[in-house]
Amino acid sequence: MSSSDHSKSKTLEFEIPMSMFGQRVDKVLGQLCEELSRSAIQSLLKQGLVLVDEETPKQKDKVFGGESVEITVPNQDQGEWIPQDIPLEVVFEDEHLMVVNKTAGLVVHPGAGNYDGTLLNGLLFHYPENRSLARGGIVHRLDKDTSGLMVIAKSETARLGLVEQLVDHSVEREYLALCYGRIISGNTVDEPIARDPHDRRRMAVNSMGKEAVTHYRVEERFRYHTLVQVNLETGRTHQIRVHMNHLGFGLVGDPTYGRRLAIPGDCSPKLEVQLRGFKRQALHARKLAFVHPVTGLEHEFESSIPDDLAALIEAAREDNLH
Repeated sequence: MSSSDHSKSKTLEFEIPMSMFGQRVDKVLGQLCEELSRSAIQSLLKQGLVLVDEETPKQKDKVFGGESVEITVPNQDQGEWIPQDIPLEVVFEDEHLMVVNKTAGLVVHPGAGNYDGTLLNGLLFHYPENRSLARGGIVHRLDKDTSGLMVIAKSETARLGLVEQLVDHSVEREYLALCYGRIISGNTVDEPIARDPHDRRRMAVNSMGKEAVTHYRVEERFRYHTLVQVNLETGRTHQIRVHMNHLGFGLVGDPTYGRRLAIPGDCSPKLEVQLRGFKRQALHARKLAFVHPVTGLEHEFESSIPDDLAALIEAAREDNLH
């Protein structure tokens, strides 16, 4: 088990042994974190300060073994999170929360290999008062190379309310993805996901994994690629990337799950240039909808497609006429 100190908090990170398969998450944490009392663990779970494979679990959830755990324990003195002048595109904010449009390439939270230069570092520069909140008010994440919308709390009331909605899967998230291959029609993927036993950096479809449900529909079909709208019913780590790859339609540019760079022999020169130059997964968090945890009002936000992905889509569209 490793630990690191952060502003007014301490982070514990460890992996759940495979031998604990089938046990409740609260009981597993009680066995693995002897420094924390049972009531403390229950409180941390309720506050959304425990992440299991980057997801917020319920106390009664069962573990499968092999999951990565991150626990944020408040009220510890530390100053490792350094405020940095990193631009943030804020599309909405009030006194309780904000919605930001994250750029591709920006890591959300400091961690191994990315100790600064993250969205959190920028958040603390522009909103120093967020230092008093667990994880600086960040309640969910996007992969480093996924662009799009995120909601961030600015008050503890909002943070707890947003965490509750995320646990209940009532936050609506819609993504846009460009996939390899021609997808005939939309469908639903209902395949459980667990950490890949052969590569700890990857997730994989696994009958022993956690429930994962992905809905997708075709927005536009090109000669060699398909643009799809994806809606998540659950929010597993890398869920869209894993499920689309499982179907045989991996995301363009995905270095972890996608196929090796595939350049169709008769594609247009413009599309070839775009494919060779696109160095991230073609995935954008386009829409975000939730109930404001303080006002009770329903909010929905939409983000335009970033320039790099828009150029790739346009090249695929023009290739239809090639």
